[in-house]
Amino acid sequence: MIRFLTAGESHGQALVGILEGMPAGLEIEASYINHQLKRRQQGYGRGGRMKIERDEVRILSGIRYGKTLGSPIALMIENRDWKNWLEIMAVEGERPGHIGHVSIVRPGHADYSATAKYRYDDVRNAIERASARETAMRVALCTIIRKFLEDVGIYIGSHVLRIGSASYKTRKDIDAKIKAWTQASCGAYKVTEEADTSEVRIISPNVSKRAIEAIKKVKKEGNTLGGVFEVLITGAPVGLGSHVHYDRKIEALLSQAIMSIPAVKAVEIGDGIENAGKPGSRVHDEIFPGRGGKINRKTNRSGGIEGGITVGENIVVRGFMKPIATLMRPLHTVDVKTGEAVDARRERSDFCAVPACSVIGEAVVAPVLMNAFLEKFGGDSVEEIRERYKNRQE
Repeated sequence: MIRFLTAGESHGQALVGILEGMPAGLEIEASYINHQLKRRQQGYGRGGRMKIERDEVRILSGIRYGKTLGSPIALMIENRDWKNWLEIMAVEGERPGHIGHVSIVRPGHADYSATAKYRYDDVRNAIERASARETAMRVALCTIIRKFLEDVGIYIGSHVLRIGSASYKTRKDIDAKIKAWTQASCGAYKVTEEADTSEVRIISPNVSKRAIEAIKKVKKEGNTLGGVFEVLITGAPVGLGSHVHYDRKIEALLSQAIMSIPAVKAVEIGDGIENAGKPGSRVHDEIFPGRGGKINRKTNRSGGIEGGITVGENIVVRGFMKPIATLMRPLHTVDVKTGEAVDARRERSDFCAVPACSVIGEAVVAPVLMNAFLEKFGGDSVEEIRERYKNRQE
């Protein structure tokens, strides 16, 4: 079973992570991980922090001569901005007198809830760990998992569907393109490659242009925008997940993974939202005889999952991201120390992070898929797992 932990504060010395359960023999290099870290930092509408950080991973353990050992893998990403926060985020010693306590909480963040839960005397304690900066390490760890999935023919990609009000008028054209691209098992990569050519990861040039204009507008207003992104998984075999226990249903696990990303407030599997308003005859994917005794489907409204189990079609998961909660024109809030009504604090932040969120979405679904895959075809080495998977397919 794959599991991982991350540690580190937004302005601390570094982000660190440990990945446990990776089979031996997987070929992986830091450059492969760094490519995904760079993708996470891209996108029109990102804030000033991205001009400081140039995320690069250091592999500390678990890999020798470019191959996993089967032992825990430890990674580290240094925070370049740490040098500017040495006193504020010092690990030891007494707090200097000139370093004040933050007591103004921002609406939409973990500031108030975390401060109340842990009885912090400084909201900074909540701000640091709740920051989306933590997702850099998650992307790094999950990229190793992603490499394993690619080795067995499962590919993950994503693109942005909407930013603010800038969206496709109809999904027909984009769905036709994606269907053509994803005919091959590695088709999800084609979607990602096309999306990466846009500053906002929107495949349509016209929608992309409207999204950039919308972001420019809110930047001038001191406001922020959210949106919708779609994660696509191609090459997943029939039978991942389970119908027998609620906590093994793969759509539930995928939903939890997407919802764990900061600012994501809703998830859709396939056409779940639209399907809720249609009769069953226009929702369920009919089954037809296919070649070689296999079955065939003309539609994929279920998003590749039925009864908590993958059906061999493309898996489609959508995440709905709320606008970033830190505004340059602050909302009303309260100073929890004095109880007075005040304007919210302004922390350095993005104006729109939906493109980055889609890349994070690609990463966080990887452990879900790998655990379901290992449950069915598991082994201690990549070579052994490949053999078992091949024998099951024959």
